[in-house]
Amino acid sequence: MIKFSAEVAAAQAAGQPIVALESTIISHGLPRPKNLEVALEVEAIVRSAGAVPATIALIDGIVHVGLESNELDRIANDDSVVKASSRDLAIIVSTKKSAATTVAATAHIAHLAGINVFATGGLGGVHRGHSYDESADLIALAETPIVIVCAGVKSILDVPGTLERLETFAVPVLGFGTNKFPGFYLTESGYEIEHRVDSVEEIAAIWNNRFELQTNDRAIVVANPVVNQMDLALHNQILESGLKAAAANHITGKAVTPFLLEYFHTQSKGESLRVNIDIIKANSHLAALLAVSLHATAQKK
Repeated sequence: MIKFSAEVAAAQAAGQPIVALESTIISHGLPRPKNLEVALEVEAIVRSAGAVPATIALIDGIVHVGLESNELDRIANDDSVVKASSRDLAIIVSTKKSAATTVAATAHIAHLAGINVFATGGLGGVHRGHSYDESADLIALAETPIVIVCAGVKSILDVPGTLERLETFAVPVLGFGTNKFPGFYLTESGYEIEHRVDSVEEIAAIWNNRFELQTNDRAIVVANPVVNQMDLALHNQILESGLKAAAANHITGKAVTPFLLEYFHTQSKGESLRVNIDIIKANSHLAALLAVSLHATAQKK
C-alpha cells in the first residue's frame, strides 16, 4: 500500500537520514506556479544539508513516500488533488483518489515508513472562538513518535488554547534558539516556551533520552521562529478582516485554513507568501540537520 520513490528506497537501504515533507503546502498552501518551484527548492535544501527528502502524498489511491518529478508536478497542478488528514487515508486509498497530506496524515505515514524527522510550515491547532474545533494535528502529535520542525501554530488559530492542548497531551515543545513561541508569520506569538534548545545535537539527545525513559510515544515539537517576520500591524489587520470574511462566507472546518491563507496572500500583496516560503525553507534545512545528527548518533551506538 506504500510506494517509495527510487531515491527514498535507496536511502532506506543505505541507512541514510531522511526528512518527511508534507504536500498540502504544495497543493493548497502556495499559488501556482510558485508551489512547484518551492517544492523543488525545499527538496534541494534537504539534500544540500546531507539528508534525503521524502515528500508524502497519495496518488490514485497509493501512498507515496517520496515523489518522482512527474508525481510532484501532479500534486502541484492537478485540480482533482484533495486535502487529506489521517482520518481520510483509508477512504482515499479505497476510492483510488489523489490527495495531499496534512501534518496529521504526513506524520502518520512517515512513522509507518520508519522516518522520524518531519518538516512543515505551521501546525494546526484549536480554532479561534471554537474550543471544540481542533485540528487532527494535535491528536497525531499526541500519538506519533516523530520530531516535527515548525514555525509554531498558524497565527490564524487560538495560540494559547493550542499550547494548553499540547501540554494536556504531554507533547514537549522546544524553542529553537528562543523561549518565545513563534507565531508562524510572526517571530513571536506573545507566549512563552519553557524549554529552549540551541543546537540539533541537543534535540537529538532529548529524542534519544526519551527512548531510554520510554516516554517516546508522542511527538517532539521543535518551534523554529521565522527570521524576517511579516509587519505586525499589517498581520493583525488582515487577520481581523479575514476572520470576519470567513464568518460572513460561512467558511468552517478544514476549509478555514486554506481560505485564510489565501486571504492573507491576496491582502498582503504577496508579503505573507514571502514569509510562508521562508518558513518552509528554514524548517526543512533545520530538519535535515537534525536527521543527520540523529543518524550520526545512531551510528555511534
